This record gives sequence, C-alpha cells and structure tokens, in this order.
Amino acid sequence: MYMAEFKLRFGSRKWYVRRIVEADSYEKAVEIARKYAEAMNRGEVVWELADVYEANRPLIIGEEELKKLR
Repeated sequence: MYMAEFKLRFGSRKWYVRRIVEADSYEKAVEIARKYAEAMNRGEVVWELADVYEANRPLIIGEEELKKLR
C-alpha cells in the first residue's frame, strides 16, 4: 500500500491532501497517482502530484508512529 501526497492550488491558495493508493509496486503507485491528479484537474482547483511513498499503516497515528517521531 502506498500514500500519494498532492498539492492543490486555487488562485493564491495552496494546500496538501493525501490519498491511499493500492498498487503492487512503487512505479505502479506513481502511475495511478499521476492519472488521478490528471482526472481531478477538471475544475478550478489544480492538482499536482507531490510525492508517493510506501505506507504500512496509512492515516493511523498510534504509539508506533509516535516512537518514530521521537
């Protein structure tokens, strides 16, 4: 499982969102994330792929994640 981070732009504003990507490899995850960004670019908000990384426990904050940050 992978996590894709996207930079969104709307005028002078920008923010980041993350999405879980189901893929067998890093390369496939990047390909899926790029296609997703292209598909989302139909409105006024511009989606840019910022990064893709492997995520064993995506979007979970627990003791294990806190230990990694210390």
